[in-house]
Amino acid sequence: MVKTAVLGAGRVGAAIVADLAADRDFDVTAVDISQPALALAKASGASRTVRADLADTVAVSELASEHDLIVGAVPGPIGFQTLEAVVRAGRHYVDISFFNEDPFEVDSLAHENGVVALVDCGVAPGLSNLILGHHAATSDRVDRFACFVGGLPAERDSLFQYKATFSPIDVIAEYTRPARYIQGGELREVPALSEVEVIDFPGVGTVEAFLTDGLRTLLDTIHVPDMKEKTVRYPGHAEQMRLLREMGLFDSEAVEVGGVHVSPLELTAKLLFPLWRFEPGEPDLTVMRVEVDALTGDTNQSYRYDLLDRYDPTTDTASMARTTGYTCTALTRLVARGLYTQPGVSPPELVGREVGCFDFVIADLKARGVSLTVSSV
Repeated sequence: MVKTAVLGAGRVGAAIVADLAADRDFDVTAVDISQPALALAKASGASRTVRADLADTVAVSELASEHDLIVGAVPGPIGFQTLEAVVRAGRHYVDISFFNEDPFEVDSLAHENGVVALVDCGVAPGLSNLILGHHAATSDRVDRFACFVGGLPAERDSLFQYKATFSPIDVIAEYTRPARYIQGGELREVPALSEVEVIDFPGVGTVEAFLTDGLRTLLDTIHVPDMKEKTVRYPGHAEQMRLLREMGLFDSEAVEVGGVHVSPLELTAKLLFPLWRFEPGEPDLTVMRVEVDALTGDTNQSYRYDLLDRYDPTTDTASMARTTGYTCTALTRLVARGLYTQPGVSPPELVGREVGCFDFVIADLKARGVSLTVSSV
């Protein structure tokens, strides 16, 4: 059995723990600072739980050294330091954290230590990258890539048209980072929440999609002359978020209020948390559409991958936790079984280039009820 530590036992981490613990190839330790989260992880099948502050890199390094394989499900603000601590400890790592730093900054260290470090292993970035990597490897040329993705409450919320299955600070980060995309072979940058368009998704209805900075490593790893990622929300949400941003409520620099220095971002996140929180048993859904235009020989082909996943009431698992967590566990199995062994930092598009890896992940997701519908013209 592979001794595996899952760092973070929140909603996504809990789904990762439960899925790996149900696999007899893994002996799973769940690590979190929250005792209630650890109690749920134990009930989900974790053989061991450890209460630890995962912002403490020394504690992370010690935990990593006691295990064969580490899975990261920590908040974005501590994602990069966690990656670096695990790589320094010489342990293979599979991570879903959405952090600002460049993961390739630890690539040379991972090579030196013989570490396989997979980053951005969620649904998008993650599964979407894997799809592009697969087509880059099996086509002569990819001309266009577009991803539309979002997690939503199954029923529209009347206040913000949105609820979050993960940290509000991580959501707000999507709305404050400038959105980078490729057009005509050139890197362009606009404010997040730009270029709102309306889309009709079967089974969901009318939604809006706007540019966010989701391409990340794809900007450096694969040359495609037209690439973009847009976040999907119910109509009206983008305008509300733009208003809060322009008011300065997403700024991190503290301001003085009555003699007290307060971070607008921290205050906003604290106020939004109860408003965006799902009630127990409240259903959510995940929608994603990936479009790829590729040339093979003399044939131009357009591919479309559609994903619509819903909350699982039998296990009380949120759809965003399912789609993110199960993509992560599929990639974890790849590493544990020696099916992907490239040392260094590898985002999923590099994994998707390797023979058999794309098919393995897609099959693993399908076995867990997360299925893509593929069409081509």
